[in-house]
Amino acid sequence: MISPASVQEVMNRADIIDVVGQFVRLKKRGANYMANCPFHNEKTPSFNVSPAKGIYKCFGCGKAGNVVTFLQEHEKLTYPEAIRWLADYYKITIEETERTPEQQQKHLAEEGLRILNEYAAGYFHDTLLNTEEGQLIGLSYFKQRGFQKEIIERFRLGYNPENGDHFYKAATNKGYNADMLERAGLVKNRNGAYHDVYRGRVIFPIQGMTGRILGFGARILKSNDRAPKYINTPENELYIKSKVLYGMYQSRTAIGKLDECLLVEGYTDVISLHQGGVENVVASSGTSLTEDQLRLIGQLTKNLTILYDGDSAGIKAALRGLDMALSQSFNVQLVLLPEGEDPDSYVQKSGAAKFHEYIKDHKQDVISFRLQVGLNDAGTDPVKRSKLVQEIAESISRINKAEDFSLQMHYTREAARKLNVDEAGLINLINKYIRDRIETEQRHQRREEALPKPEPLTIEQEQEIKTPAKDEQQEWQLLKVLIEYGHMPYDGYESVARLIEERVDTNLLEEQNVQKLFLEYYDHYTRFGATPELHYFTNHSDPATRSRMASLLHGNQEVSSGWKSKLDIDILQGQMNYVTQVNSSLDYYELRKIRGMLKKLEEKIKNEKDPERINRFLKSLYELIEMQADITKTHKPVVYDLNKFR
Repeated sequence: MISPASVQEVMNRADIIDVVGQFVRLKKRGANYMANCPFHNEKTPSFNVSPAKGIYKCFGCGKAGNVVTFLQEHEKLTYPEAIRWLADYYKITIEETERTPEQQQKHLAEEGLRILNEYAAGYFHDTLLNTEEGQLIGLSYFKQRGFQKEIIERFRLGYNPENGDHFYKAATNKGYNADMLERAGLVKNRNGAYHDVYRGRVIFPIQGMTGRILGFGARILKSNDRAPKYINTPENELYIKSKVLYGMYQSRTAIGKLDECLLVEGYTDVISLHQGGVENVVASSGTSLTEDQLRLIGQLTKNLTILYDGDSAGIKAALRGLDMALSQSFNVQLVLLPEGEDPDSYVQKSGAAKFHEYIKDHKQDVISFRLQVGLNDAGTDPVKRSKLVQEIAESISRINKAEDFSLQMHYTREAARKLNVDEAGLINLINKYIRDRIETEQRHQRREEALPKPEPLTIEQEQEIKTPAKDEQQEWQLLKVLIEYGHMPYDGYESVARLIEERVDTNLLEEQNVQKLFLEYYDHYTRFGATPELHYFTNHSDPATRSRMASLLHGNQEVSSGWKSKLDIDILQGQMNYVTQVNSSLDYYELRKIRGMLKKLEEKIKNEKDPERINRFLKSLYELIEMQADITKTHKPVVYDLNKFR
């Protein structure tokens, strides 16, 4: 377990802009930063990060939290894993309470594949650098490729010994069980005996955005027609091939800084380009682009440049994913390298400066590139040319017409000219693909709507799952004001917190979570003689509270769309208007309470038969009406006791 003091040190050091900026391309807007949300697909930025408060909030999907929550959500980490990631990032040594053997076993079970992968990566890397076989075979191969020690360290390259079970024996001696090793794809059981899957291969660890080892790629070094050249980790809880891009961890900073991502095919292309000084590069490992891979890139840049070495099969495979990139508003460019060159050989021969210059001078947009490749392949064959027209029309139809109308028309005119077809006819074909796609989506939606619906809930069932607190919204608003401005001075009071303490009876708060946090706030105030800092709530020990606080404290809180027009009460935002905001929030809260009591009294009067009790209720009713008038006309502070109206 991580000690509370270490957690606090990590939270004090962690900069939310610094950390989130490792995964998302942030742009400053006023006091905050904006980006496209990494948790859902969107084209207009609605992900807002507040450095002053240390929290983020997406106004599109509603995700909110602090720096730890972000790592948990984005990288699927547990709370301790996120704290350890931050500690490692900021070079903080964390203290942990000593674990019993039982706790250690539980910890290993929870960490599971992640711990095993980290161990395996360390074993393969150590074998490469510090064993005779690793140096003679694995390290010699990497040196032949021109890889220097620094780049080998950066990518944590490794080697698995040729002998059939070296790794298996080492791992089981460390306490890792065979079932876990097999699930991770590191060993296989053949006829009751386990052997290493990657034996005699150099190892390329595949890392996620935070540097966690998700899986491995392994290249055979000996000529063997029966064995594949490369093998990868089978998909498991950590490694899902369609959601991974090799080199993203090492390249993410450069991609964000240069606002461009270069996409290549293989591991060695990425490593060679890094060594040559070109660091904004990732590899799809031979697969066509997927939606999840595009989402990873899109968090950092919308400018995607794909490099090809002229192999027609590789080009056609990669082009299949580009329609998806167009539909997600990526600016897709393609570069065909000189004949006989691949990214690895070209950067080593030319150097980083000439490599970048070549890319800049030879970029083509995706439609022009597809036309060039397609026309070269089709020649004068009318069947192939007809098929190419349809492929190009479908690609152009993917471009969002509402957002990129001029771009779509530019591609249409260029395609019609190069294909030597009628522009109007091409437009009709493009529109047909758009209509077909819409009709397909509508059919899918109709099928979903036709599925049997669950039985509606009874009134009793609805009451069980609903939060009945009618005053929930303004109670949260009042808590927001207390947290943000409780320490500020207020005329006639020691602080805003003391004003709110006098005017709000916590027993009347209907929302239990608000009541709990109110009591926590004033307990802290009493014990320490000072109001709790903002981070006390944004870094709260309860995950649900952390998330709610981030959402509550980020941006404007609209109390009521009609309150201004009905009662002329403003809810103004910002430090300069805190007195007005405090008064307005208190007045609104009290008005809601008064109106609730008025309704109850009206019911009592309506059902009461005793004239004396009716007169007493009427007197209370008039008092409440006067209090309501005072608030709405002059915003005078009002203190009331609910008991007197019972």
